[in-house]
Amino acid sequence: MRKYFYIFKTELMSNLNYVFNVLFSFIGYFIHILVFFYLWSYIYSDSSQVINGYSKSQMIWYVIITEVIWSVLAGRSFCRKISEDVKSGNITYNLNKPYSYIGYLLSSKMGEMSISFVLYFIGAIILGLIFLGSLPSINIIQFIIVLLSCILACIISAFLIIIIGLFAFYIEDTGPFYWVYSKVILIFGTIFPIEFFPGILKNILSYSPIYVVSYGPAKLFVNFSYIESIKILIAQVIYIIITYLLCLLIYKKGEKRLNVNGG
Repeated sequence: MRKYFYIFKTELMSNLNYVFNVLFSFIGYFIHILVFFYLWSYIYSDSSQVINGYSKSQMIWYVIITEVIWSVLAGRSFCRKISEDVKSGNITYNLNKPYSYIGYLLSSKMGEMSISFVLYFIGAIILGLIFLGSLPSINIIQFIIVLLSCILACIISAFLIIIIGLFAFYIEDTGPFYWVYSKVILIFGTIFPIEFFPGILKNILSYSPIYVVSYGPAKLFVNFSYIESIKILIAQVIYIIITYLLCLLIYKKGEKRLNVNGG
């Protein structure tokens, strides 16, 4: 574990030099939230109106949190990096290293995201207070649980993108797969909560990655429940195990292909 912590720390320290880049990228986040603020303000013509269990304030806070998780991930560039490692052969340099390539990817990505996550989260809270005037009813313990859920969501998202990136062992271009994945997360997990969808689809989404990578943390932030938090955290841990094993399986099979084809 020490070597992965070192990779994490190295990436973290490296990204401290690019804090202004993160702050500059926050402009795009601000524009997204501004658009959704006016969209939901229009839909909720009456500020006291409740739609599918969400008030106007809760709906906007939901989007604010899901957008933070998605924005700090920078998934497109992460997926492209993995695909390029596979296609260019750079991945072979990791075969004899004293660490797992999957562990290396996750550690470096978490180190890279740490600074962005802190800055985005602080900025998002300030933005929400400016737009809405108050935070959801949440105490410090509940807030810590929400933060934990957000971190687990980032880990699962990273594993899912690693899986897509590793498809480069078998296909030429993983870009379309990432595009589809990003749009599914946007429509079913970022813009709308699961409660906004019809019964059958809602049940499917409740067992899908969307439940753990975007809906869960945001739902806890806007309407915290200890029972719901236990369900979400358990689901996230299960998904971390499943996605890690899938990453490992795809990587091992891809590694064998490299060996068979002479590296």
